[in-house]
Amino acid sequence: EYPLHRHVSGFTSSLRTSSAEAYLPASVDLANGLHRPHQKPAILRKISAAQQLSASEVVTHLGQTVVLASGTLSVLLHCEAVGNPKPTITWAKNGEEVKYNDRMLLQPDDSLQILAPVEADVGFYACNASNALGSDSVSIAVTLAGKPLIKASRATVINTELPAVTVDIGSTVKTIQRANVTISCQVAGVPEAEVTWFKNKVKLSSAHHLNDGLLLIANVSLSDQGLYSCKAANLRGEVTESSQLLVLEPPRPLPYLEDLTAVLSSAGTSTHSVLTSPSGTKMTISPGSSALIGCAVDGHPTPNITWLYSGKPFSLQHRLLAAGRILQIFNVSDAPDGEFSCLAQNEAGSLTQKTSLAIQEYRWSVDKLMACSASCGHKGVQLPQLRCLLDGAEVNVSHCKEKPKPVLQPIACNRRDCPSRWMVTSWSPCTQSCGGGIQMRRVTCQRLTAKGSSVPMSNEACAQVSKRPVDAQNCNGQPCVEWVASSWSQCNGPCIGPRLAVQHRQIFCQTKDGTSVSSDQCSALPRPLSTQNCWTDICGVHWRISLWTVCTATCGNYGFQSRRVDCVHVRTNKPVLEHHCSWRPRPANWQRCNITPCENGTLLRGGEAVRCGGRKEGRAISQKCSTGPC
Repeated sequence: EYPLHRHVSGFTSSLRTSSAEAYLPASVDLANGLHRPHQKPAILRKISAAQQLSASEVVTHLGQTVVLASGTLSVLLHCEAVGNPKPTITWAKNGEEVKYNDRMLLQPDDSLQILAPVEADVGFYACNASNALGSDSVSIAVTLAGKPLIKASRATVINTELPAVTVDIGSTVKTIQRANVTISCQVAGVPEAEVTWFKNKVKLSSAHHLNDGLLLIANVSLSDQGLYSCKAANLRGEVTESSQLLVLEPPRPLPYLEDLTAVLSSAGTSTHSVLTSPSGTKMTISPGSSALIGCAVDGHPTPNITWLYSGKPFSLQHRLLAAGRILQIFNVSDAPDGEFSCLAQNEAGSLTQKTSLAIQEYRWSVDKLMACSASCGHKGVQLPQLRCLLDGAEVNVSHCKEKPKPVLQPIACNRRDCPSRWMVTSWSPCTQSCGGGIQMRRVTCQRLTAKGSSVPMSNEACAQVSKRPVDAQNCNGQPCVEWVASSWSQCNGPCIGPRLAVQHRQIFCQTKDGTSVSSDQCSALPRPLSTQNCWTDICGVHWRISLWTVCTATCGNYGFQSRRVDCVHVRTNKPVLEHHCSWRPRPANWQRCNITPCENGTLLRGGEAVRCGGRKEGRAISQKCSTGPC
């Protein structure tokens, strides 16, 4: 039997203890553990009777609760641990390492002493013992008489492998599915506090509760995500701490990617697509084409995707689509060799999927033969058919122009005697060039041998095979036509030079019997001229000019002079119509003259210089001059 003790929300409360003590190891039997040569650390818990000797100095061991009173001057927290090698002792408060100062002292026996404790010292103090074989940790609560105290943590715990994980309330828990998650809500308080659990502010039934303020979430799934809260309440008040549970799902491959189908439909026919896979996929593609590579993965939270080429960061010209799940390569010829891979990562793990693009090269092919050039005789040959192929399909030969062409060797074919057949010579020239004639040719029956010689055969031998060709035919049946010209017109057309004019005549196409026909029927014959130059006395003309008249002004802007210009016959010197002289430019018959400024107001009136008496009078005279003589 253990000495009597009082529970305070799951912990043991004591002031300075008596000499009657019992020691209970946290994880191993003390008697056996002390004799083992190698042993993990084990912190001893000491449970004692509640005998209060002095409220000013409180001494306690781990596993108990210290309730501070107004007259408490010192609190000494003992931590005793066994293990081999000897464990190292460290202290933490509410999950953070204790910072020692003149009030927070570490004693030589690894005990923690708090001098003149204040409300800020309230919290959970953890003693951590560790050696090369492992570690152990036990907490003790230091609280005030009043509102409860919850041991809370602000850590983020990520579990990607373990089947079970236990955390303190206040932690953020990220775990894989199907794991068991236990949330510990250690409460200290006087009077004793009652613990209530909530999920997303909705009270949980007692079926989820375990002893000692533990909440078990078994076989976690996505539906268990949420905010879990522990509320501790007593007569003095209440306090709440919460933990966020996030369910992780490592990246996993998907069999399809809907976004890839949508992008491919708008990318054009020259764009190919392929999905990556964990084992690797392959796609054959023509050079210079564009490719869409999809990374079909799922996970929670949504994985981040990084694209690699040959295991290195991407440097080729590309574009990322659909939040990075689709990689577009504009020209696959930039990546002739190598492997494309997408690395999908989230907090639960990572997944690498990959694919390889094989660029199919253009090549010449001579696997087919062209038709034989002859069905019999001695000249039949077959040439290999030169084709440009891409992935076995024939494409335009221009794609293979940079590839060396293979040497084509002709192959003999159909080298055998030909059946008897009619042989004809070329037609003789037609006996008439027009109006109907006859042309002839020679028709014989022969047989061509495989050696190339021609053997004459009887007409009956060829008649059995085909009808005898004709040896005569009509030719040049079109009517005989010629160009006919009328007489030249008189040489009195427009003058084009000195004594030189143009005369005309009409040209007709007609048959030999005088019937007029379309000019097109004579188009093959040289056409006579319909116009020609001719000499005529009428065009013996020239421009005659007289002397310039006296200028109408000696100065100013309005002086001009004129002369007479006539078209006259060279021989008679008499004027004729001006159009006979139009083959030469007509000289000018007037021009401006004496365009110089006038001095001292000198103007012209009727051709004489006049001096103006004043500015006003001079202006009036100037106006008259400008409208008079002109």
